[in-house]
Parts: sequence; C-alpha cells; structure tokens
Amino acid sequence: MKFASATFELSAALGGQLPASTLPEIAFSGRSNVGKSSLINRLINRKSLARTSATPGKTATVNFYRLDNLRLVDLPGYGFAKVSDAEKRRWGQLISDYLSADRDLRLVMQLIDMRHPATADDLQMISFMVEQEIPFMVVLTKADKLNKTQRTQRLAEITEQLSEWEGVLIQPFSALSGEGTEELRALIDEVTED
Repeated sequence: MKFASATFELSAALGGQLPASTLPEIAFSGRSNVGKSSLINRLINRKSLARTSATPGKTATVNFYRLDNLRLVDLPGYGFAKVSDAEKRRWGQLISDYLSADRDLRLVMQLIDMRHPATADDLQMISFMVEQEIPFMVVLTKADKLNKTQRTQRLAEITEQLSEWEGVLIQPFSALSGEGTEELRALIDEVTED
C-alpha cells in the first residue's frame, strides 16, 4: 500500500452528503482531541493532510482521504468539545449515518487516550460496533506521554475495562514517536486485501 499517495477527497457535514461506498474504508473514531487526525497524518507520512488542532472539536465533518485502493475516513470526535448541544447532536447523527450505511467498512480504529480510562462514550461506541458487527480495534494514543511503569498499568486497566468483549485487539500508538505505525499499516493492508 502506498500510504504517501493519500489525497483529501471530500468532507460531509450531513448524512446525505456521504459519498457512495466504492472502495474499502478504514474509519477513525474517538472522542474530541484524542488524536484521530494525527494518527491519519502519521499513517500517510504527511504532517498536515488531516487538519489537527489543540482545540477539541476541530473535525466537525466526516473527512475522506483517498489512497490507491481504499479510503481513510476521519469521523467527528465526541465527548467534551465545547460546542452547542445542537452541534453535538448533528455530529452524533452524522457518525450514526456513516456507521449504519451499507458501506465497505473493513475496520474502525477506535482511539482511546492511553493516559485515561475509556470514557462512557468510548464504551458506548464499542458496544454499538459489537452489536452492529462492525469490525474494530482499539488504538491507545499518546503512548509517549507515559513512562514504562505507567504504560504497563494503564494497558492492564484498559484491557480490564474492555474485558466484557472477547478478543479486542489493542495497539499502543504515538504520533510523536511513530510507535505502532507499522503495525497499523500492516493491519490495514491485511483487511483491505481482496
């Protein structure tokens, strides 16, 4: 897979604007400011194709990035973003419209900040994907912010939090150091092979 060939394709602010599913898709889900855009940029080895911000809620649309034979899909964040309730509801509906549509969705990378427990919203999203039989994995972002002891402890705690769902694949990741990048690229290659 030529990850560096990625280009921005389009943004959808409403479910009716979502493009037809003509290629395999890998989606990125997680709370606001968890690092979805940073993960995409690291995967494609570009600094700013996916726009990042220190301000939660920067991604307010579903953004599609086209590679040779697949799309990477950056979903709006959920959680603590300081936006109106109406805007939060629109984001929630947009995420639901995307995940409920008949798409060639090969994998959702569910991002959780490794420094903190999974939130109720994270667990609700995982439960939804299990119920809908949507393939997913958990990516623990910001792994570089923890020392070895903290990482071991946090990994054990998050694994315990997710224990009601058997066999959840968990991958620590750092956009800063690149840890986990090759593993995620290999998984994308694997799930998008036909």
